[in-house]
Amino acid sequence: MNIGGKSMDEALAALSDMTGGMTPIGKEEHEQRIARAQAFMREQGIGAVFLNAGTNMRYFTGTKWYASERMVGAILPATGSLEYIAPVFEEGSLTDFMLVKGKVNCWEEHESPYQLFIDVLQRMGIGPDAAAPPRIGICESAAFFIADGIRPLAAGYALENAKTVTAFCRARKSPAEIALMQRVKDMTLEVHKAAASILHEGITTVEVSDFIARAHRKVGAPGSYFCIVLFGEATAYPHGVSYAQTLTPGDVVLIDTGCQVHGYISDITRTYVFGEISERQRFVWNAEKAAQLAAFAAAQLGVPCREVDAAARVSLESNGFGPGYKLPGLPHRTGHGIGMDIHEWPYLVGSDSTPLDVGMCFSNEPMICIPGEFGVRHEDHFYMTETGPKWFTEPAHTIDDPFGMAR
Repeated sequence: MNIGGKSMDEALAALSDMTGGMTPIGKEEHEQRIARAQAFMREQGIGAVFLNAGTNMRYFTGTKWYASERMVGAILPATGSLEYIAPVFEEGSLTDFMLVKGKVNCWEEHESPYQLFIDVLQRMGIGPDAAAPPRIGICESAAFFIADGIRPLAAGYALENAKTVTAFCRARKSPAEIALMQRVKDMTLEVHKAAASILHEGITTVEVSDFIARAHRKVGAPGSYFCIVLFGEATAYPHGVSYAQTLTPGDVVLIDTGCQVHGYISDITRTYVFGEISERQRFVWNAEKAAQLAAFAAAQLGVPCREVDAAARVSLESNGFGPGYKLPGLPHRTGHGIGMDIHEWPYLVGSDSTPLDVGMCFSNEPMICIPGEFGVRHEDHFYMTETGPKWFTEPAHTIDDPFGMAR
């Protein structure tokens, strides 16, 4: 077993900064992303897209800016230079944060940013046309008020979801992105090992969560991007419960956590038992691992995402869980895309027909939930290569030796 036996100080002392050599995405790659998006937009017949402040604007331009109640973002035409839109009083700050430079179109607080957006499109040569309205993508992450403000002014334009462009580009990670994601996942896996080592009877979920934040800082992250720690029956609820728990012998322990460095996120879950393992716990743990491996085996280039989800459910049903999304069993999708956001497209779920392509990255977490008893989730991530799927982190080894320390 790799559970318990160390003090928090001992476990922290064993960790060290793991960020050495990490290189953030540079201006050249951001410019390549813009060029790729523009080529795709021309191919699809999309005239321009609005990239809202937040992840999409940062992905394409490298410019960090948080979304708020004011319209701030980038306007990317299918041909020509990218430009920004922002309040006048933010122009200096936005310019300072820019990686990919561009003209800033400014609006005063009493003016309409939505009218300015339409005016910029027309200046870019993308004018309204009642007979053949230019297609304009509005960032899928933009608040409703932005689309609602633009729509009444957009006669002669066809507004649509910019996800067609953003998801196409962001779902296919570059080697530089894969390298950053590999490192942050390696960091979180070491934090998982440290967290398991400090467990003892009477420790609370709050104490473990606090330790994990400290451990993430020790390996070089700003802290935990998120953290879910569950003991006992509470492990049956995928995203936790409202109350803290105290560890007792025989409890199932489920810890789901991650960190973010240079914009890229880790997200790993480990489940094991504190103390003596029952045959029921062993059976469910092994059934969960079999489902995770079935999903991985099904994840081949060109296969629709839904078939990966289906493979996990076939495995679970063979062990008496389900069928489908019914409990006891797997009530949610098998996995999600991941990158700069913790949940990205595409999704390993029955409704997603997206074919798997090189560079796509997914969680693989076909959790077994048994309300009133416990739950087991093994969550690791894989990315698609020219020869098929490759793990970022190897799945948990066995319930007796979850971190493979005895190998």
